[in-house]
Amino acid sequence: MTPLILALLAGAVAGVSLGALGAGGSILTVPALVYLLGFTPAAATTASLVVVVVMSATALVAHARAGNVRWRAGLLFAAAGLLPAAGAGALSARVPAAVLTLLFAAVAALAGVHMLRRRTPRGSGTVSGARAVGAGAGLGAVTGFLGVGGGFLAVPALVTVLAVPMSAAVGTSLLVVGANALVALAGRAYTAVHLDLALLLPFLAAAVLGAWDGRRLAAKVPAGTLRRVFGAVLLAVAVAMGASAVL
Repeated sequence: MTPLILALLAGAVAGVSLGALGAGGSILTVPALVYLLGFTPAAATTASLVVVVVMSATALVAHARAGNVRWRAGLLFAAAGLLPAAGAGALSARVPAAVLTLLFAAVAALAGVHMLRRRTPRGSGTVSGARAVGAGAGLGAVTGFLGVGGGFLAVPALVTVLAVPMSAAVGTSLLVVGANALVALAGRAYTAVHLDLALLLPFLAAAVLGAWDGRRLAAKVPAGTLRRVFGAVLLAVAVAMGASAVL
């Protein structure tokens, strides 16, 4: 199978995940770029940020039109993560590939477990400024360092920390992760990382189209079934990446 076909297929799978579940797309993007398309871990996390920015912006428009974005809460949460995202983004390219791979495997495992055990988070009814800053900063650092959007972290944090209704949490999380990813990408602007655009652009195009298919899939297949399937895939990816970094 040619690299171009692999890029299209992998991008479609990542897009379907994001469209169907609102999370998981970027976590599948990094291992696909590394193990299928030959990107280095540093290049893959940078390329993943490009994917996160474009896909978040695309999906955000649809959620905003439906009135499912809480702009004030989202901007507050994103603001706390901007500096950590920029700093972590600049630092990531200087970390050894094996360490970066192990850290990414740990986050992928966390995401997989979260999808397998996911329950609807309940808001506390109160907004804690200190907790909002801490959660926003943590999410920004994860986004910048590992190139993942962090939707699986952002949604419950928005519900429990900023009391955003669950109906608007996914749309608002797109604003947060998109802003963090954009700043993290700017933080990597001066690092010497080569991106193979001949493969990245087809991957990105397939991911955007896959996200629309994912929304239709979500209407036909029970959400619990989709989460379990993607959770199992993420756990398998985490084990494979962890093993490759150690061996």
